[in-house]
Amino acid sequence: MLPLVEFPELVKHYGSFFDQVFSEAAFIEFERYISGLLVSENKTVEGINRLFVHESRNQSSLNRLLTESPFSLKELNRQRLSLLSSLSGTEMKRDGALSIDDTLLKHYGEHFEQIAYLFDHVEQNYTWAHNLVTLHYSDNETDYPVHFQLWKPADLEKLEEGLQAAGVKIKHDKQELKETEPHKWRQYLLGLWRRHANQKVEIAALYESKLRIAEALLQEWKQSHPTLNLPVSFDSWYTQPAFCHFIEHELQMNYVGALAEDQQVVLKTGTEKLADFAARLKQEHLDAVAHGKPPVFKPVTIPYKGGKEKYYSYCVTHRIHNFGKKRLVINHRQADLSDNPTCLMSNRLNWQAPGITRIYRHRWPVEVYHEEGKSEGLDQYQLRNFDAIERHIALVAVVYSLLRAAQHDHALRDKLQRELKIELEGSAPFWRRVTQAQSLWKLALFLHAGLSHGQKLRELMTPLLRAVCST
Repeated sequence: MLPLVEFPELVKHYGSFFDQVFSEAAFIEFERYISGLLVSENKTVEGINRLFVHESRNQSSLNRLLTESPFSLKELNRQRLSLLSSLSGTEMKRDGALSIDDTLLKHYGEHFEQIAYLFDHVEQNYTWAHNLVTLHYSDNETDYPVHFQLWKPADLEKLEEGLQAAGVKIKHDKQELKETEPHKWRQYLLGLWRRHANQKVEIAALYESKLRIAEALLQEWKQSHPTLNLPVSFDSWYTQPAFCHFIEHELQMNYVGALAEDQQVVLKTGTEKLADFAARLKQEHLDAVAHGKPPVFKPVTIPYKGGKEKYYSYCVTHRIHNFGKKRLVINHRQADLSDNPTCLMSNRLNWQAPGITRIYRHRWPVEVYHEEGKSEGLDQYQLRNFDAIERHIALVAVVYSLLRAAQHDHALRDKLQRELKIELEGSAPFWRRVTQAQSLWKLALFLHAGLSHGQKLRELMTPLLRAVCST
């Protein structure tokens, strides 16, 4: 653990963007918490509190920032985005793209508010976790979270009462599942909710699914950026008819969604599973190439994050079952098509393979954020209170955004380069290490200044050792 003798330059440099969000006392706790998330390997309140030497306080002060301080999460997020908009490298651009994704914030045990036993598609098992839905921005220079919200499991009692009040019949023989098989009872009620949510507003309001959260996040972005027409991409889980219809017709936005291999393509000869359709196209392509005929999959190149990427693409307008007429792109990365295809769908029928592929490629940074964000403390909380957890996640987003801003802030970079005597170019994790290095340098200067003024080494080291060993 590295004791902090002053706030890192990154925190002081951008502090003015956030001071109006907090009271004077809470702003100091904000600076302490952000500094701890940047420097400490232990991202818990206890671990962060132990870092400080001259700003040493009782742990309860940091706890109150998360549990009692009346600051607005919306205002905090607005100021975070204002900071990013102030730099040319991180401001939103017309060639940027949005993406929607969610991630599990895993914890051991069920003693956290709104935690649920959820299926982890990566590990292929169930685990206790919160689920975070994120709307992310990406362009060739930067990326960062825009809006985000924690999903809450359905309140089954409220759901049952609300469905009955709205006149939805609940089968008598299903009632016993409430006691005998709670998991199936939950699935049954949610199934009723899905079937009727689009018909009655009062039913839709009974539960916020991940899709409903995603709709709300996009709506919030659209309202705050009425003149910026950015497309949105998402994986096959979000590529569902009602969600796509909402994006296209309610928000009037363009989208690119991945399609599952069991999706159906409607052809003149009948419907065909997408996986079978892609396999048939592949064989037609290989036969055509072998006989010197035009290939089915054409080579395309897209720009991405300062580089170039090559794909082999099929791009034709098709009717997709339950979606209607859409632009279908099937991509391979290998020239011999030996890799598994990626199937994409867009509501823009005049778009071509390079544009659709480029937009979907910008979905990847949201997954990177979820992983790197966990390194910054996204899932490293011991807080039980749901509101406090939401605040912790918002503060992690601030940290990630400070690291993104630092990559494009020439004034900050020049100042730190003069101080540290090293070249500063790199990713967000690199700038986190730079912040740790600068804190180490400040610690060395603190010791040097004390010794130069005649202080004994033991006298200087006592508060540092106490900070390291305190519990």
